[in-house]
Amino acid sequence: MDKRREFESIVREYSEQLYWQIRRIVLTHDDANDVLQNTFLKAWNGFDNFHGESKISTWLSRIAINESLDFLRRNKHLGSATSDDMSVANSLLADDYFDGNETEAMLQQAVSQLPDVQRTVFQLRYFEEMKYSDISQLLDTSEGALKASYHIAVKKITEFFKSRD
Repeated sequence: MDKRREFESIVREYSEQLYWQIRRIVLTHDDANDVLQNTFLKAWNGFDNFHGESKISTWLSRIAINESLDFLRRNKHLGSATSDDMSVANSLLADDYFDGNETEAMLQQAVSQLPDVQRTVFQLRYFEEMKYSDISQLLDTSEGALKASYHIAVKKITEFFKSRD
């Protein structure tokens, strides 16, 4: 199979999985589509260098997470972060592609306020139900550090909901 057809097969197989992984980080449909496109562009450009030391899904996930975090950092520099405490929840509830309820929107609001690393670890563990060993390989960090980040993230999210009561 030639390179282009092999890559097209990979795109078909992993697009949906990567979209949702990205969407949980960047939150909106349009942003997730942009980041997904950038992910596959980076993967295409690096495809010749992929030698199978890890699974293709792990390699693609690492690219997707890095692209998502880069996207968030770029947008912070553009001043897209707003002081409105409920901006993420309100944006999600207004998004035609968001199919959650108000509680889900509030959870996303709480998660969006976490530092990048805690947010990523929480999303991979909670939403993706990934094992710490897999997250460790993906983010190239120790399981102990991941467990600590997750625990702190859960405490912050719990406090967020308590402050809303």
